[in-house]
Amino acid sequence: MVEPNGREEAAPAAIVAVTVADAEEQISPLLPDVQGGRKMSIFSVSDPNTRRRLPKESILGDNETEVTFFLQLIFWMWSGSRYSGLLCIASSSAIYCIMEVFTDTFSGRSIPLLEVVFVRCTILSILSLLWVKSAGKTVFETRKTRNLLLLRALTGCLSLICFIYSMQNLPLSYAVVVNFSTPLMASIAARIILQEKLGVIDIGGLLCGFMGLLITFQEKRFMLGELSENAGLTTSGGGHHIYPVLGGMLSSAAAGISYCLIRAATKSSDQPVSSVLAFGVLASSVSAICIFCFQEFVVPDLLTFFLMVILGVLAFFAEVFLARGLQLEKISKATTIQYLKVLLSQMWAISLSRSSPSFSRSVGLVFIFASGCIILCSKRTERETEMGS
Repeated sequence: MVEPNGREEAAPAAIVAVTVADAEEQISPLLPDVQGGRKMSIFSVSDPNTRRRLPKESILGDNETEVTFFLQLIFWMWSGSRYSGLLCIASSSAIYCIMEVFTDTFSGRSIPLLEVVFVRCTILSILSLLWVKSAGKTVFETRKTRNLLLLRALTGCLSLICFIYSMQNLPLSYAVVVNFSTPLMASIAARIILQEKLGVIDIGGLLCGFMGLLITFQEKRFMLGELSENAGLTTSGGGHHIYPVLGGMLSSAAAGISYCLIRAATKSSDQPVSSVLAFGVLASSVSAICIFCFQEFVVPDLLTFFLMVILGVLAFFAEVFLARGLQLEKISKATTIQYLKVLLSQMWAISLSRSSPSFSRSVGLVFIFASGCIILCSKRTERETEMGS
């Protein structure tokens, strides 16, 4: 301000303060906020670090959600609910189907079957031992449990040896049919050993699944051989099949008894992995002795060894789910669900061929699918009966 005498006089402090405050309010949207971070306005440029970070955070959040859902599904299957046993058996069959897909897709160096069995059973032993140790439980708690696990390991090894013999001396379709008679053998063994009752619905589902198996492999001559003039069971090349067939039937019978022992042992010890450990230790020892006595050890290349390890890990989870399913569910119902492996394998083969399946194969797959639906309906009927009583 200028006085009449020409001298300048300082502006009042209040006026100066108001002017400065108004200026700060006008330019504050254009300036960064030092204390609270950057203030955004229409003139602001987005922070490149923030722009890159947001998609990563959203992706990580989606992945965490998927992992959490998967773990919750596994825990629910393992929890022992009404359908947990059937779901565990179905998961085991699906894992075995994935193993078949891996084997067909990735081909490495040819390895003898006994050597594959040795590596797989060794991985079973190591992983199951680590599982039991991490759980802090004793495997052989009582004498009854020890005896059951020993018998389970013996019958499992006998089934495995007979299966290898039949697989090496029978055409693949014949060996599959003989091997998948295990549900029938297991149901009969459960009726005798465990005194399990077989309902009409259970028998219907079991026979429906086995008939679906026979119809599915009809194109590959699902009959166990062709009758020659002397009524002997022979191959197309004239080789006799009677002993491999008997070996396959013995394998199925031993596997059925082994399933009953798994159920009894797991219900006694409340530890499904214990049966996997017992079988893995004995089977790896027996296969190592057979390799040393009957064949040369073939060193696998890196790809083949990696594939063998992956298959061994998958086999471990398949065996664990199988043991848990047998612990929770009746033998007849649990083993019928195993026909799901044939359904999944055939669907995979059809998808690879990119051609429509034949009529007989389609009918067989429908029968197998119907057997699973019958078992699920029987579970629902049991639930309604329990609720009504």
